[in-house]
Amino acid sequence: MSIRFPDPDAAIVARREAIIEGLRPLLAPEALVTSEDERRAFETDGLTAYRKLPLAVALPSTTAEVSAVMAYCHANGVRVVPRGAGTSLAGGAIAQEDAIILGVGKMTRVLDMDFENRTARVEAGITNLAISGAVSHEGFFYAPDPSSQLACTIAGNIAMNSGGAHCLKYGVTTNNLLGVTLVTNDGTVVEIGGAHLDAPGYDLLGLICGSEGQLGIVTEATVRILRAAEGARPVLVGFSSVEDAGDCVAAIIAAGIIPVAIEYMDKEAILITEDFAKAGYPRDAEAMLIIEVEGCDAECEAMLARIETIAQGFRPTSIRVSKSEAESAAIWKGRKSAFGATGRISDYVCMDGTIPTGRLGHVLERIGAICAGHGLRVANVFHAGDGNLHPLILFDINRPGELQKAEAAGDEILKLCVEVGGCLTGEHGVGIEKRELMRFQYTQADLDQQMRVRNVFDPLWLMNPAKVFPLEGRVAA
Repeated sequence: MSIRFPDPDAAIVARREAIIEGLRPLLAPEALVTSEDERRAFETDGLTAYRKLPLAVALPSTTAEVSAVMAYCHANGVRVVPRGAGTSLAGGAIAQEDAIILGVGKMTRVLDMDFENRTARVEAGITNLAISGAVSHEGFFYAPDPSSQLACTIAGNIAMNSGGAHCLKYGVTTNNLLGVTLVTNDGTVVEIGGAHLDAPGYDLLGLICGSEGQLGIVTEATVRILRAAEGARPVLVGFSSVEDAGDCVAAIIAAGIIPVAIEYMDKEAILITEDFAKAGYPRDAEAMLIIEVEGCDAECEAMLARIETIAQGFRPTSIRVSKSEAESAAIWKGRKSAFGATGRISDYVCMDGTIPTGRLGHVLERIGAICAGHGLRVANVFHAGDGNLHPLILFDINRPGELQKAEAAGDEILKLCVEVGGCLTGEHGVGIEKRELMRFQYTQADLDQQMRVRNVFDPLWLMNPAKVFPLEGRVAA
């Protein structure tokens, strides 16, 4: 394996049975997973090339149970790896041999819906899509929509500050999060924020969102819910080059048009997805944009007309405006299933970096060259409107050295993102995948200051300790 894990604490591993016995009174019998076969289900996450068997798995059903488990682990020096649905693509929920997994997957209730004030309070194990499902009967929805929204939990969304296709208009998790119930490392339960637009004092909520499970366990969240638009219509635009597609995105944004979403696929991704979803994507195009607008019929028609005019300046090979709800659903089904469709034909590493939209054309050209230089194919599928790239680097895990080549190509792509003025992650987090690249984005002084903040919450580094920061040079409390 090319990504290193810290050596497990032999003393903790030796005390495994005693630790399990200490956890038993704190949870229902079925909520403590201890057998090797059952623990195997929790040994990896969306970064499946890496696996570690946890010491045990705790699956509490209430905030009080989370608090009791955290207090016990703190008192006994046991590391804790928080887990939602395990869809993390950067290894953020991969276990350690001397750590327990604490999963919130049993905490799935909707606790309150306040349509007058446009908020919902939910337990953190609820799936992203289930929030919209719970409020849709009143014409509301929850805006962030990661591609994994059918499975991913709000806990993981908060940990990684996830976005999705519609974040261009509605923002990412931090823009839609009002408050959380947080269980700290020693089991203390605190309320941060609440059912209002802003809280007095320091922005602790902004610190928690995106902290990758290192500052505490989120057990409940209060989120913004929004009134659904009257209607929405996507348009597919095919291009003869990736540069034309990238430049078209920049031109649309520069014109002051803010669609609900601008999604990009290159030819490799178009063919892979169309073979699976049969969404009517243009097979002859080298690149394609899905541009969605929303509003009443007149608003949609006016914005689509402006977008078509702009797109005509970049030599489109095809323009197809959706004419029905069924057609729109098919278009989005293709986009949402792109990662799964790729998994049908190849192993892949899904990268996540962000760049200024004005550099899309240049960066896409360089991504192709980087992957070709390693003898690998790449399928680009990403949120073009905000410059959040998701290149899928294809490889064969059964061929020795191919995973390492894919990881090397991924490192080069992420460094390119930083070089052009972007950053290492948009929504997947750092996890283990980008941990050592943090030195490329930040100076040691920057990293030291970030670690000092972390130490305030977790001075013993018991919370998700192998993640985010380079293993060497960590700042002790």
